[in-house]
Amino acid sequence: MNVPVYIGDEVSAAGYRLAGLRVRVPGEDDVLEVIEATCSEASLVLLGSDAAGRIPRQRLDALLSRVEPAVVVVPDIRARASLPDVAHRLRTQLGVLE
Repeated sequence: MNVPVYIGDEVSAAGYRLAGLRVRVPGEDDVLEVIEATCSEASLVLLGSDAAGRIPRQRLDALLSRVEPAVVVVPDIRARASLPDVAHRLRTQLGVLE
């Protein structure tokens, strides 16, 4: 059984580690490389909102659209970055913008 992996800041990672997840804390320049390596070995990837903010928008959309492994953006403990607007993303994909 694959253990889910959290990718994000050190403080949030400590909590996820206590909950039994594997964690990765990427540097400023290697976020995308860490995510791609993790996606090849995990069944679920929880991506901190701060780390998600350092990824180009199109690449983040592609990651969130994956079925295997599922990639989900979660808030970080410090709330430095906001979560992606999922409702707007879905409306854009469905072509029903207000």
